[in-house]
Amino acid sequence: MSALDIINKYYADNEPLRKLLIKHSKQVTDRALKIVDNHPELHIDRAFVEQAAMLHDIGIFMTDAPAIHCHGTHHYLMHGYLGGQLMRKEGLDRVARVCERHTGTGLTPEVIKARELPLPEGDYRPETLEEQLVCYADKYYSKSHPDRIRSAEDTAKSLEKFGHEGVDIFWNWVKLFEPELLPSAGQ
Repeated sequence: MSALDIINKYYADNEPLRKLLIKHSKQVTDRALKIVDNHPELHIDRAFVEQAAMLHDIGIFMTDAPAIHCHGTHHYLMHGYLGGQLMRKEGLDRVARVCERHTGTGLTPEVIKARELPLPEGDYRPETLEEQLVCYADKYYSKSHPDRIRSAEDTAKSLEKFGHEGVDIFWNWVKLFEPELLPSAGQ
């Protein structure tokens, strides 16, 4: 089953959300695949990145975020975890890990506990290059503002509210995946 088939399976009864999810997922996918193509030396699994980037937000329909057409019952922060559960039911364990690990630059058990986040205890940090790449590409796009692409600087600023460690992780990803976006690259 293709990524679009899976999206259509779960979003058949919510056309506005289905369209928004597909638009956002394609934005993330296009950026991630461009990076894969620009960095053959990283040996990133292109087909997997394409599938995972399209499905990373599959769980949003179960959350309560009416501004983006989500009319579920769970806190929006749960969408990655819930998407991971769905993808495991579909037999897509690797995609499940991407779903679970794309929030911010990843969530540690300590952060979940300290901030009393509505997530089961666990370590939700992206580990593989593929997981990191989808998480990274996702940071530039928002479902709340689907026609806007954040700059690297704006993305870093948006991550500051989660602590400086996440900002450092993000800049390390910029250095790895898109070094031309580093503030000193144009000088």
